[in-house]
Order: sequence, then C-alpha cells, then structure tokens
Amino acid sequence: MAGRVVGNSQANGIAVTRGIAAVLAVAGALPEASDMRQDLASVAAALARGYFLPDEDESVRHRYAGYLAARAALLETLEELAAVAGRGTLEWQQRLPVFATAFAAACVLMRANRYVIDLAGEQPLLWKKLDEADVVAGIPRKTFTTVFKAATHPATLRRLLAATDFYFAQHAAIRGLAADPQLRPVVELLAAEQPLMERRRRDALKRVFAYRWFALWRRQRSAWRQVMFGIFEVSGRAISELRQPGARSGGAPKRITDAIRVAVVEYLQPGDVFVTRHEDALSNWFLPGFWPHTALYLGSREECLRLGLELPLDVGHRHWFLEAKKDGVRVRPLGETLQVDAFCVLRSPLAGADLAMALKRALGHAGKPYDFLFDFRSADCLACSEVVYRGFHGIGALRFQLQEVGGRLCLPTEALVAQALACGFQILITAGLGGEGLRLGSAAAAAYTASRE
Repeated sequence: MAGRVVGNSQANGIAVTRGIAAVLAVAGALPEASDMRQDLASVAAALARGYFLPDEDESVRHRYAGYLAARAALLETLEELAAVAGRGTLEWQQRLPVFATAFAAACVLMRANRYVIDLAGEQPLLWKKLDEADVVAGIPRKTFTTVFKAATHPATLRRLLAATDFYFAQHAAIRGLAADPQLRPVVELLAAEQPLMERRRRDALKRVFAYRWFALWRRQRSAWRQVMFGIFEVSGRAISELRQPGARSGGAPKRITDAIRVAVVEYLQPGDVFVTRHEDALSNWFLPGFWPHTALYLGSREECLRLGLELPLDVGHRHWFLEAKKDGVRVRPLGETLQVDAFCVLRSPLAGADLAMALKRALGHAGKPYDFLFDFRSADCLACSEVVYRGFHGIGALRFQLQEVGGRLCLPTEALVAQALACGFQILITAGLGGEGLRLGSAAAAAYTASRE
C-alpha cells in the first residue's frame, strides 16, 4: 500500500506527503471547546462595554492571525494537490490518497471557518474588529467579510457535499488506505470528521434552492471530475479572493532567478540565515513587517559532513536548508527554499565548534510539525524563525528575547533579525530589492534598511 501514495508519480507522492503534514499540523492547532468558551467570555466583556481593551484587542488579532495562517496553509495545500490530481475519470481509484488528503484539508478548513464564523458572525463588534486593517501585521480591510463570503457561498457548499458523497461511496476503499502508516492519520482524521460531515449535509438539505442546484450539478459530472474539480475549484476561488491584488501579474516568474541562486552559493557558508519574501504570498497578510520568513542554510553535503552533521540527503542536490513550512521542519534543497522574490542573508559571529553546535541543535528539530499557534514556549512544533532561535540562542554571546503577542511568546522574523544584528550578526547579501543580481556588504545593508522603511 505504501507504494500507492507514490505509485501514480513522484510528484503525487511529494504532494501527498507535504499535504498530510500540513493538514495534521493545522488540525492539531485548531481551537478546542474550552478556547471557544474563553473567547466568547472575552467578547462578551467587550460587548458589555461597547469596545475592546488594548490587551483584548491584541489577543483577538493574534488569534485571528493564527487562523489566517492555518487557512493559508490549507488553501496552498489544496492548490498543490490540484496540480497532481488529474480531472479525468481514468484510474481515479489509484488517486484515492490524493483525494483523502485533499478532502481532509477541506474538512479541517471548514471546521476552522466555522469556529471563526460562529464566534464573530453574529457579533457585529467582533466582526468589525476582524475587518479592520492592521498595517503592522499587513492585514488589509475586510478580510473577515471575504472569508465569511467564501465559506458560505452556495457553490462552496454544493462542491463540498459532492466530495462528502464521494467519500461515503468509497468509504471502504479509503478505510483500506489506513494500511499505509503515512496515510493512517488522514484516514483517522476523516473518521473523526464524519459527525461534522453529517451535520453539514443536514444544514445543506435545509437550503432547498442550493440543494436543487447541487443535484443538477451532480448529474452532469463524472465521479472523479465532479469531486476533485469541485474541491479544487473551491480552493481556487478562495485563493483568488485572498491573493494580494496587483502584487504579481499572471504567470510572472519569481524575481530570484536560477542565475541568482547559482551566484549566491559562492558567498555562503553553513549557518547563514536567510530571510525571504514572496511578493504575493497569503502569509504576508498576517506576519508583521516586510520580511515574513526565515530559513537556515546548512551548506553542501561535504560541508555538512565536515561539521559532523549526518543527513540522509539525496545526492541529486548539492546545497541544503533547514526550513519550517506548513508541512513541518524539513531539510530542503536550495532550489525549493529560494523560489522567492527577495532574500537577505545574515551571517552569525559563530565559527568552529560553536557553529557546529548551533546547527546540530537546529537539526534536532527536523521532522517536527509546523507551529500554527506561534507559541515558542514549547518545542513540540516550530515556526520558521523558531528554528533559528532554538539553534543559536545561548551559544557564545547570542541571546534572543521572546516577545509577548496575544498572550503567547514568540519571535517574528523582523524582530529576530533586529535582535540578531544587535548581538553580532552581519548583513551579507540581498537580492530582489530593486536592480538585478546580488548586493553585497554595505550595499546589501542599505537595501535591507530601505526594505524595512
């Protein structure tokens, strides 16, 4: 059965593996019933006085930013799975791992949507608060209205119900996927979601008009095309509504080219810290500052071995990063990490045994899930900047101070960079900040300063 995940193609296997990791990480970070009670109590207090106090405001916006992060990860997962799913009816049975993963992502997304909508949909004070623009976090106006509209659109409901019918029709086959250890958590997650699936069905049947259109739509499509096209069309609509307008013209390539990726390697050494940016990424909406993401450069295979870093690396790649993304903390090739629009490279003051210790500590977290709660007090799952924090903090003179945001202690990328520069890191290189090619030394530092302004 393990071969079934990859059997259709290597791309299928990679997309499913990443999708499973992202879905499980988001599902584990979703609020519990106790969180709902706590949030309702906070909202009730604000409703009684007619406004939110500053600490309540910060807590609400931090939790909402976490929701947007989880939502973005699930939408991007669906987008990646869409590329390998196929829309014909041939051999759809062999694509059941793709369907199970995509349907699990859709179910978790609907559950997250329902939590936020139940909390804010009937509370105008909270609705208006979530619709406020947040310049610091990069969140534009009316994001909650956009989310509410997308989650309750009749077409979204019809297509989700089509996927639900397909799930129950193929229930035995999908249960059989649990024989694969990689797919077992997804099958178990879907089994746990079944009561919610039935509730969504009952709610949908109350909407006679929507259901009639749903029935008409179902009769016109074959099973696989109907289900997979439906799920991915829903995600496509949501993604198109949430992409930053005008950030990138359709089909435009990333600003960091292959030539830049080749050129930058000549200046790098293990332990260099990359901060990166995608110009149109959904994550730019809820991560503060211009630079939202961090990755740790490990070097070539030979450099890793000289530092005593034992990695099961694919010999087909030459240069490696440790990076936390929605599918977890993983060792990734340079070509994946630097598929971006801009980057800045920082070099630590560490060398020799101290540098090796920092990298070994960071690598000790490889394989952990992504931290969608952005709470650095625990190390069972990590956000991107937390990889650098947990690797470097306390070695030599390097110290980082966590910041309290919405009742959680974390270190956003912009704060990480500011503290790193204060304790001895140096800006080495920038790219993608106007002009072509790399900027080095003082020119790189000036470009970085300008990006923050």
